[in-house]
Amino acid sequence: MRDQCGLLKNYWYAACLSKELKALPIRREIMEMPIVLWRAQDGAVTALLDRCCHRNAPLSKGTIKDDCIVCPYHSWKYNAEGCCVEIPSEGPNQQRSSKSIIEKFPLIERDGLVWVWMGKNVPPDQEPFAMPLGDSSGWHHYYMTTLFDNDVTNLVENFMDVPHTISVHKGWFRSERKIAVPTTIERTEHSVEIAYNQKNDSIGFTEKLLNPKGLPMVHTDKFFMPNLTRVDYIFGDYERALIITSTCTPISAYKTIVYTLISYKLGWFNAVAKIILPFYTRKVIDQDVWIMEIQGKNLQKFKKAEFMSTAVDTMHLYIESLRQWAEEGGANSRPRPIKKNIDFWI
Repeated sequence: MRDQCGLLKNYWYAACLSKELKALPIRREIMEMPIVLWRAQDGAVTALLDRCCHRNAPLSKGTIKDDCIVCPYHSWKYNAEGCCVEIPSEGPNQQRSSKSIIEKFPLIERDGLVWVWMGKNVPPDQEPFAMPLGDSSGWHHYYMTTLFDNDVTNLVENFMDVPHTISVHKGWFRSERKIAVPTTIERTEHSVEIAYNQKNDSIGFTEKLLNPKGLPMVHTDKFFMPNLTRVDYIFGDYERALIITSTCTPISAYKTIVYTLISYKLGWFNAVAKIILPFYTRKVIDQDVWIMEIQGKNLQKFKKAEFMSTAVDTMHLYIESLRQWAEEGGANSRPRPIKKNIDFWI
């Protein structure tokens, strides 16, 4: 998958939560590439291809010794650069071969996530997306990790798709109101941004908890190449806010792990939100897990199926155009920036 995704590999992908990395190595799979990660005694993190170059045993099943990873099969030892530094069976007079080097992945640990650069022979030319943790007092946040049986394109479209909420999340997020919502959709070279221009907008029964004063709500959805969405609900002039940011890491063609950051600033309700919001957001995300699973199964069954789109699906088409351009290696003209106004009904 890594070799067939064009420019999509030349980005940072979240491999795990920082708190998951402790004394033992862990295995993650990104674009069908098995990766082993571990933390050294000084806190530094290493990511290598999860295979011993001797007999291809998974290093993630081994141990950490002197900040090196030791293969479980014949105890070959590799340092943080992926170089074999010890072969016990060779005795004291050992000679190293340039072939006994494991691929090392560039990584950055930031915002509670460990990000791995998947570009092959292409050095990082950017930094990972800055997750909105909140830069002032009153902000709280937590991560949710979710495994989906679908691909990145369908997932990011789902996370930004308002019309599906009255069906999939009925009673939990939105309910049918039979009103038109004026919307502005803009595609840039690297993003798709949506502004909802509906006065007195609300997000279901949680409105009374999140926005008890009835402050004006500004709702925006943003997609950033290649795999990240940010959904903002801002009440008043940031007096209160709920921001949902999801970064999608492809494991294989129809399996994706999503790290979702819930950031909120809700005044006195923060104390209660610490208990209520994790339950509520997990319920809503699990509903998305279900719809993405049944869609994914059908897409695999009908391998050449095409989507039928209307004006309401403009957002989907813009996202697909950016990801398809990158997947094809950027050989054709980059999708041009464009802005369009549409109405859809909820």
